[in-house]
Formats: sequence, structure tokens, C-alpha cells
Amino acid sequence: MDHSPHSRTSVAVSHPGRAAHAPEGPVPVALVTGATSGIGLEFARALAADGYHLVLVARTLARLEETAEVLEDEYGVPVRVLTADLAAESGIRTVTGFLDRERVDVVVNNAGYGLKHSVLRTGPADLVALDRVLNSAVQQISWHAAHRMIERGRGGIVNVVSMAALTTMGAYAAAKSAALVFTENLAAELADTPVTATAVLPGFVRTEFHDRMRVDMSTMPAIAWVAAHQVAREGLADARAGKAVSVPGLQYKLAYLLAQAAPRPLLRGLSNGFRFRRRHRPVRPGPHS
Repeated sequence: MDHSPHSRTSVAVSHPGRAAHAPEGPVPVALVTGATSGIGLEFARALAADGYHLVLVARTLARLEETAEVLEDEYGVPVRVLTADLAAESGIRTVTGFLDRERVDVVVNNAGYGLKHSVLRTGPADLVALDRVLNSAVQQISWHAAHRMIERGRGGIVNVVSMAALTTMGAYAAAKSAALVFTENLAAELADTPVTATAVLPGFVRTEFHDRMRVDMSTMPAIAWVAAHQVAREGLADARAGKAVSVPGLQYKLAYLLAQAAPRPLLRGLSNGFRFRRRHRPVRPGPHS
């Protein structure tokens, strides 16, 4: 797979009202991983609407090119694409190398997926790959971004975590919990710098995520869902406000507060109930996401 950045040319298009949202000075650049669908795509849309030039990161070049063309046409901003499989160290190095060479003002670590089966029904190599995407890539990309941003005197890091980080729901929750703690610590270390770090904790969001896991979410009540564009909008607003943790949606803000006070055995019990439903779901063959 070609991991080189693919430059695209676009003609600037005037969009009344959008330029007023762009920060003063050089045109800002945002890099978004997992940017071709769901939450990542909505972050890209929100940043493009604010006048940011974009760098989109994902595994599949064809889908990246298609997404870039749509965003260029819709927002009139240049979009570059970078193919990288963050489940491999070489893919992570592709992104960190880009950050070391190029000016990037905002990094959104959004790439991720969930396991189709429980931990004991998943091979060790797949567990390692999951942790690399959800945790190791986040840490390494954030580290490189933070150092370059400090040198330039500006920047923001947004790590899309999950409300699952507050639970004990398997390897996904474990990796997300590690990414959450890392981001909270990073925010504290950056407190005296012009750079911020924010962990965004979405709840249930209507994206391709659950379909790829082959999990039927049709019985989930409507109140449990938050729109992907709301996650991006609230996450960016909280990042700009310098918050270490952003929890989009009133219902999840309440759940987050309750989780802080809930006894750990209670959280384990609630997590076990969710796992029980997945454990007995028929296994369907298919490649990992």
C-alpha cells in the first residue's frame, strides 16, 4: 500500500460567513484520522466549515480520494489524503513522520473499530492490532503533534475516546480507558503551553461502527443516540475552551457524572450485562474491520 501523502489541488470557492470562523494568521491545517465516515468525517466537515485546510488519514486510498473530493466541492478548501493502516507500526510512522515534516495546527485522533467477538474468542494478534489503533497510535501521534505544536506556539489535539472507557467491556474499553488517561495527563502537561489536549467521550452514535461489528442495535432506545455532527461540534467547542474532557450530549454528561461516583462493582455488573448479549450472538464469518 502506498503510504505517501497525496496532494490535491482545488480552486478556492467563496462561502459567505465561513471565513469569519478561521483563526487569524496562516491558514490553519487539521489532520483527521479515520476521516472517511462517521465521527471522523463530521470533524472534517466542521473544521472545513471553519476554513481549515485538511489532511485526511485512512487505510483505503479510493475512499479517501472520494471523501476529499466531496469536501473540496462542498467547502472550497484544499484537502490532502494520507493512506496509513494504524494497526501497523509502519502506518503510525507514516502519520508521525508527516507531523514532523508539515505544519499541522489541529490533530483529531478518531480512527477506531470494535471487535466482533469477546476477548477470549479473539486471537492475540487481533487484540494487539486493536490496542495499536485505539491506544498506541493515539499516544504516538499525540506525542509528535504536541512537540511540534509547542515549537510553533499553537495547536490542539483532540482524541476521540468513548464512554466505554468508563466501563469494563473488554479490550475495546481497556484501550479506550488507556487513551483517556493518557489524554488527561497530556492536557495537564500542556497546561502552561499554548497547546491543548482534549478527550472526547461519545456515547452511542449512529455510524458504521456497530454494523462492522455485526451487532444489532435496533432495540437501543432513541435517547441513547447522539448524532455524529453533535459529537464533532461539541468536541471542538470544548477543545477550543481548553477542556481536558468533552462529553457530547446531555444524557451522557449525566452518565459521566454518575460513573465517577458509581462503585466499581456496579460498573462491572452493568458491563457484564452488555457482554452477555454479545457473547450469545451468532458468529458470522467476515474480515476484521
